[in-house]
Amino acid sequence: MFTAADPGRVRLRTSLRAVLGIGLAVAASEPAGLSLAASITGGLAALLALFTVADPTVRGQALTTALLPAVGLPVLALAAVLHTAPAARDAAWLAVIFCGVYARRWGPRGHALGVFAFMMFFTAQFLHAVPARLPELYAAVALALTASSAVRFGLWRIERRFPPAAAPAPLDGRGLARPTTRLAFQATAASAFALAAGQVLSHERWYWAVGAAWWIFVNTASRGETLVRGFRRLLGTATGIVAGLLVAVPLHGAPGPTAVLVAVCVFGIFYTAAPSYSWMMFFVTVLAGSLYGLLGVLHPGLLGLRLVETGVGALGAALAVALVLPVTTHAVTDRWVERALCAVHACTAAAARRLAGDLDADPAPRAAELEALLGRVRMALAPLVHPLNPLRARKERARQVLVLLDDCAREARGLAAVAADPDASHDARLTAACGRVEKAVEMLVGAVPEKSPTALAGVPGHHPGAEQALAHLQGLERALAALTTPLRPSSPSTLVGT
Repeated sequence: MFTAADPGRVRLRTSLRAVLGIGLAVAASEPAGLSLAASITGGLAALLALFTVADPTVRGQALTTALLPAVGLPVLALAAVLHTAPAARDAAWLAVIFCGVYARRWGPRGHALGVFAFMMFFTAQFLHAVPARLPELYAAVALALTASSAVRFGLWRIERRFPPAAAPAPLDGRGLARPTTRLAFQATAASAFALAAGQVLSHERWYWAVGAAWWIFVNTASRGETLVRGFRRLLGTATGIVAGLLVAVPLHGAPGPTAVLVAVCVFGIFYTAAPSYSWMMFFVTVLAGSLYGLLGVLHPGLLGLRLVETGVGALGAALAVALVLPVTTHAVTDRWVERALCAVHACTAAAARRLAGDLDADPAPRAAELEALLGRVRMALAPLVHPLNPLRARKERARQVLVLLDDCAREARGLAAVAADPDASHDARLTAACGRVEKAVEMLVGAVPEKSPTALAGVPGHHPGAEQALAHLQGLERALAALTTPLRPSSPSTLVGT
């Protein structure tokens, strides 16, 4: 896990920056005279701001961060005011959950604001917030966001050599078929089940079940993805509880050692979030145990209850995706694979135009788009390649698709690099090869929106600078031809099998 690829050490630097930003946010609470509960609230606010705000530009990130209090503080007040009215509190939280998931239709900003609103309600339950404590909780959130922003946008701005590719646009749809609308209903139904069942298990810690159900729906789009994420959450929680029993419980909330453990957990959450959800949940669970230790209420039974409540949340999520507006794994996978293949063709067509002399054509953004789409394809295919999937033939086909799409991405990157070289010039063979790539994509997904350029009359047939481009195009041809087998095993109506 800790040896996973980290180009430019971005994950490492982001994780270290998070430790610094959250540490500064918590440290600022001491001279301000804030209570331990307020300091914890500020630390969580800083963590959420650094973790969830993911706009593609620094200006966008700053704006989203500035909007967090406008969404989170009213929700925090609502939760505190309704603390003594359980029925109204539960109804209000379900409304916040629905709106928070639905807001994802507005991209990274909507996602970040929705998560922050949910977690402010969650924090109020965690700390048993009442209206009298709102002023210091507000001050803690404001102070924490200021401190973490000073680190993120001032002291430690992480610059990338190349700007990150924008996240793929969500799958389209209308009405209840729109993914964000469907997920909003599913997450709300799952949370309602978790809320009711969690309160049967515990009148004090029932909110853990709701939190588990909510977070399982983050970055999922199909029934299979949700089930796999629920399994990974349970696995990470279980192993985190074992670690908590061995490490957090013996500390008895001692401030110094607990602060070190919290810093390690924060680093682990940020460093493992992208490559492994299970490892991230491991660190989240140990962090939660550490915070309970600071509050003086940590004991083995509490950690066991957390595991049970997490199981209830996972069960609620499983029932929701199976019964409420269900979407199969294959339906989602087919659409993401199709979009990735169209990105392969778009990159090829842009490279062909660039090599033909069109300086406005740039295949590099297309190659970056393909990389981003492949990340989404891997997520969609995760249920099919999961070790617990008993359907071996389908699992093998899904693995072949991933391998061959990775081959396509590698060849597309190489093609984009060659096209950027001014020494590489137009070659009639490239036009012919681009045409073959186009036909190969059309055979897999149907017509493509962008056509490759037509060969120009009188253009010489060979240019040494284009030999590399031709090799990459031929590699694309081979990968696309090989994709025919796993994508069309028996039926022309589905890409990865029925």
